[in-house]
Amino acid sequence: MTQDYRLGSGDSIAVQVYQSPDLSVEARVSEGGVISYPLVGSVQIGGLTIPEAERKIANALRTGGFVKAPQVSIAVRQVRGNQVAVLGQVQRPGRFPLETFNTRASDMLAAAGGVTPTGDDVLIITGTRQGKPFRKVMDIPFLLSNAKSDEDILVAGGDTLYINKAPMFYIYGEAQRAGSYRVERGMTVMQALAAGGGPTVRGSQNRLRLHRKDVNGNVVETTPQLTDLVRPEDTIYVRESIF
Repeated sequence: MTQDYRLGSGDSIAVQVYQSPDLSVEARVSEGGVISYPLVGSVQIGGLTIPEAERKIANALRTGGFVKAPQVSIAVRQVRGNQVAVLGQVQRPGRFPLETFNTRASDMLAAAGGVTPTGDDVLIITGTRQGKPFRKVMDIPFLLSNAKSDEDILVAGGDTLYINKAPMFYIYGEAQRAGSYRVERGMTVMQALAAGGGPTVRGSQNRLRLHRKDVNGNVVETTPQLTDLVRPEDTIYVRESIF
């Protein structure tokens, strides 16, 4: 375990005091970052590095008059709380160690390699705060363009960051590159047509058909305007020119 690793809730540690075997204990760091230690009671060590925690316990033993010159050593037996899961549409999904207590959501996205091209613009963070379920929805473009934003919250051990697949639209018929594409914010039918490479020599941008589901899930076919906004799951059909 590196010396700059910071202890967190759920970590299991072994504390030893040189020549004082009765003070050697195994403990689990509570959700509040506290362990219960013989003679001195509760000791707050959450967020401390191992050397810092060793000094804090040694000082408590010394000031309490229990050991004149305590030499305390701490070994981390098991890391439980200090991992964050980053899942969904990221380059390297998985669990990542939370090395410091001031790690923000953007840091964890970077650790996972960033969002994939098919990833949504929304980040969902779930976990617990003060023993209660926690959930926050964040706007990724805003998050990444505002480095010091209050929205870029601190993550905690046990959090899960999830990015869904981006909403898609479909274009087929006389389009240069028929297929599925990501719906960008504020995307118009004209921009959607451009994403598909535009019409073929036989197609016409003035002869489009739009298939869209209504509130009941039924597909409704309309003739869209080029300035109309595209919605998720829209299908745009480029028809042949009449000339």
